[in-house]
Amino acid sequence: MRALGVAHLTALDLPPVDLVRQAARAGFAAVGLRLHPVLPGAQAYPQPVGSPAARELQRVLVGEGVRVSDIEFLSLTPQLQVAECEALLAAGAELGAASLTVSGDDDDPARLSQTFAALCELASGYGLRVDLEFMRWRAVANLQQAVAVVAGAGQENAGVLVDALHLYRSGGDERAVAQVDPRYLRAVQVCDAPQLAPPEALIIQEAREGRLLPGQGALPLLALLDALPANTAVSVETPSSLLATVDRLEAAYQATRSLI
Repeated sequence: MRALGVAHLTALDLPPVDLVRQAARAGFAAVGLRLHPVLPGAQAYPQPVGSPAARELQRVLVGEGVRVSDIEFLSLTPQLQVAECEALLAAGAELGAASLTVSGDDDDPARLSQTFAALCELASGYGLRVDLEFMRWRAVANLQQAVAVVAGAGQENAGVLVDALHLYRSGGDERAVAQVDPRYLRAVQVCDAPQLAPPEALIIQEAREGRLLPGQGALPLLALLDALPANTAVSVETPSSLLATVDRLEAAYQATRSLI
């Protein structure tokens, strides 16, 4: 039976310790953790190396039998100083994370690939992979653009994070995924959505608080999973304003397990 993880955005109001406990209760084997804010001032839960918070989280992870699949979220802007990311990478490594998730927010493809490559080189020293997540409203907006950046970086610990909603809302599909070099595909985030996208002004809102549970929408999730390598890590990312946090985690696990 394929193990399931859950992205922190599914229940971002829960601090990491509470997320781990409730995720374990729901049945999840892994969690993603938002250690760095997606935007300045946005919700995040830093876990500095050696801090009391990090030590408590490590104890809870062991006690609940849950691992950290990934840490997030870093925006690769022209202003980013890669050396300043070392504390985040160290924190992720201490928690046993497998990867760091980033977005591409630089309109200069050559400079973006250089930044991504430099971050991968730094992350390799901590045993972390760096996954580039494409989103329709960012500079790296689709699967093809993400693959181009990752391929151009030429780093062994580089990958593309395929989020089901972002894939289909950016014009991609499972056939496009099947054409990608399998070595770049290590992780997927699943959710569901109506076949028709909302108006452009509501695209970000849908992604951040309006996703459906797997099986409740029209996305061909089974076809997507079949197009990915068999060892691809699967996480559920279903932020929704329609369910209370505790119910959301339980419902996310049950719906995804029923589907796959």
